[in-house]
Amino acid sequence: MADLKTAMLLAAGRGERLRPLTDHTPKPLLAVRGSPLLQHQLQWLARAGITDVVINLRHLGERIENFCGDGARFGLHIEYSRESQTLETGGGVRQALPLLGEAPFLILNGDIFTTFNLASLQDLPDWADIHLLLTPKPDYRERGDFNLADGHISSRGDDYVYCGIAILRPSIFSGVSPGAFSLRDLYFQAVATGRASAQVWDGYWIDIGGPEQLQAANTDDLSGTAGGGG
Repeated sequence: MADLKTAMLLAAGRGERLRPLTDHTPKPLLAVRGSPLLQHQLQWLARAGITDVVINLRHLGERIENFCGDGARFGLHIEYSRESQTLETGGGVRQALPLLGEAPFLILNGDIFTTFNLASLQDLPDWADIHLLLTPKPDYRERGDFNLADGHISSRGDDYVYCGIAILRPSIFSGVSPGAFSLRDLYFQAVATGRASAQVWDGYWIDIGGPEQLQAANTDDLSGTAGGGG
């Protein structure tokens, strides 16, 4: 991803399963290993060579904006896409497209913690509209997301789960109407048309969906594989 300079960080979610913690603190600002999760993520992006970041805001968004500011202290330039209604992941990215430009950009979910080096994310192939980072399905997940064959996502399936890290072409939003929808809708469409590539990460990764995963992110051995978290 040597030429990739722009990223969108998805941070608008309510974090229902982490209530009451998220009643007063947005999920990306919950502490993981002594620092807000969002701080870890911004540092990952800067180390990978990203210079421009767009963050979408809704639930307690002013607290996220106050924490990040213009991004200068992280070595980044940060802009914000404020959502007046719940747009989900896909609708949130679609609204932010004017801030993201016309080149492929990185997507990073605001609730993941990992030891993956973003700089090692492979470039988006010419034939693909999306490139996803996948990991073998962790024990705490009942179902996986995709199957993989020779760098192509061959089908929806249970072998791997999506890590919340991807490169997207803005053109995948062509013809998509404003409103709430999931990015997964576009991912599944790209898989169905043979335009989805992926790579696999076998190291530590966890999505912090609930209190068990939050505890695991703070206590797991980071030299292991995908976090347990119950």
